[in-house]
Amino acid sequence: MDRLGSESDLVALYDTHARLLFHYLSRRVGPEAADDLVAETFLAAWQQRATFDPMRAGAKAWLYGIATNLMRRHLRGEERRLRAWGRAWSSSIGHRRSDDDLGERVATAADAEVLAGRAAEGVARLRTEEREVLLLVAWASLTPTEVAEALGVAVATVRTRLHRARTTVRKHLEDSRDV
Repeated sequence: MDRLGSESDLVALYDTHARLLFHYLSRRVGPEAADDLVAETFLAAWQQRATFDPMRAGAKAWLYGIATNLMRRHLRGEERRLRAWGRAWSSSIGHRRSDDDLGERVATAADAEVLAGRAAEGVARLRTEEREVLLLVAWASLTPTEVAEALGVAVATVRTRLHRARTTVRKHLEDSRDV
């Protein structure tokens, strides 16, 4: 899309990107907040349509940039949820009897909820900038170039943040594997 001047342009933009934007946002802040954020994103896009420069960023990256900025106010709550999930996982492991048989321990370790809890705890430990980049790549399927456009930073910065985020989460998962 090379311009955003009419309501039909906005409708076309919405039809193209709203569902995927909702999926990304709902994984970050939940479906209820995602509904509101998608609506706010398109309202802001309409209000900021004069600032849209297709030479600087594609419409997808521009929308994700708006959505990310709107979502930042939710990050503290997200971090609290992730930390609580991690604590709940840690406390459930602490209640395991020491005489559990190997089969029970293997089944527990293989349980997707356990792994998800450990991963969530690792993601919660990330710096906000690293978490945003990781989740835009993992959940929104944006390329590093699109993330850079969405966040207004250099592609090299995105790649560095993504590398640090992956390393941090991987290390956390390895460290907590033997718990």
